[in-house]
Amino acid sequence: MVQTKGAKELQPHWVASLTGGKVHEGATTAHDLHWDSRKIAPGMAFFALPGAQTHGRAFGPQALQAGAAFVVTDQAHPGAVQVERPERALLVVGRALRDRFGGLVLAVGGSSGKTTTKECLAQGLGWPAPEGNLNNAPGLTRFFFHLEEGPGCVVELGIDRLLEMAELTYLARPDLAVLTSLGVEHLEGLGNLENVIREESWLLQVSPLRLASTQAAELVRLPGLKTYGLEAGDFRAEDVELGLEATRFRFEGHSVTLPYPGLGPLLGALATLAACRMLGQPLGETVERLAGLKLPPGRMQRLRLGGVDFIHDAYNSNPLSFRAGMDFLQTQPGRKWLVLGRMAELGEEALKHHLEAAERAAQVSPHLLFIGPFAPTQAARAGGVAVETLEEAAAYLAGQVRPGDLVYLKASRSVGLERLLEFWPKEEA
Repeated sequence: MVQTKGAKELQPHWVASLTGGKVHEGATTAHDLHWDSRKIAPGMAFFALPGAQTHGRAFGPQALQAGAAFVVTDQAHPGAVQVERPERALLVVGRALRDRFGGLVLAVGGSSGKTTTKECLAQGLGWPAPEGNLNNAPGLTRFFFHLEEGPGCVVELGIDRLLEMAELTYLARPDLAVLTSLGVEHLEGLGNLENVIREESWLLQVSPLRLASTQAAELVRLPGLKTYGLEAGDFRAEDVELGLEATRFRFEGHSVTLPYPGLGPLLGALATLAACRMLGQPLGETVERLAGLKLPPGRMQRLRLGGVDFIHDAYNSNPLSFRAGMDFLQTQPGRKWLVLGRMAELGEEALKHHLEAAERAAQVSPHLLFIGPFAPTQAARAGGVAVETLEEAAAYLAGQVRPGDLVYLKASRSVGLERLLEFWPKEEA
């Protein structure tokens, strides 16, 4: 059982009753839950899940030594809630926790722009959402465990393997689904674009209210689907002004200002205003909240260092988000430097997509700096300079970039491209 007021509780017998599990001696009431044994504190429940390298069952004893109230595992030992498959048990528990929430659940999916859109929705509506990009089953289950009653919440659903969206939508049971985009992503787990479209669009299939960008809607045909976009759609942004310091547009008579550059924040805000209309929420309050939007680092984050404007957009990268970055940069005047690292998880098609990205970048600026395993081939195809390390990249930029230039950083998170900023003068101009 879970308390609805005051301290939250997770009873081992309640978990067992949901999952068909068996409670072993020593299992006690938990007040939190986690799936990482390194983060277990006294009173937590530990879900021993299978991982890429090892199974969480190996860390059950370690979790109990750290003070875990009980361990959800497929092993029989003191302190265990023994289940057949811990990962399935997690989904069942997560769904039960979600079903205890009486408000609306808005769920965001798509190939790019999910976290930005989730933050726009949550902050624009004034509803809670998981921090960062906790968009998988463990993160969502913990979020619903701690969620207080209210009119609604916003969650992000991120997938990198087949059938994962079906699991996440079962857990979250969305009342309104927002699909941001559809394109090549996580091909090592999803295989091909056809699979991406099928898997991501399942979010719309199971939701009573459906909203998608016009880009995504071109690939999905569903009854009752509402769309949002810049030049088309049921909900449109008009009189768009794209600047480095702010983005401005009009929506149904309201003047909207965002403290971020780029198409991602613009489309996230537009999705938020569209959702407000679909839910009958007042637009004025949402517009005011969006004016104070705060996004996590690495998502069209503008920094001015030593007279140089940087856009740190290197939290993640795939062909679709890369294209959005190029489309924005093409609207900006002045000399632009594009610092481009690897786009991860593109499988056998990686070289093809990196070459296409290089050709698109060359249409925006001749000042290209490529980093990583595809860099030499990209530079040979599109011009520019190829380097192997961030230190080499920093040294090259330091000798080339002048005050007044714009430097755009784009790569997958694993590249750590933001570390280039550590080499730059810290004084604000």
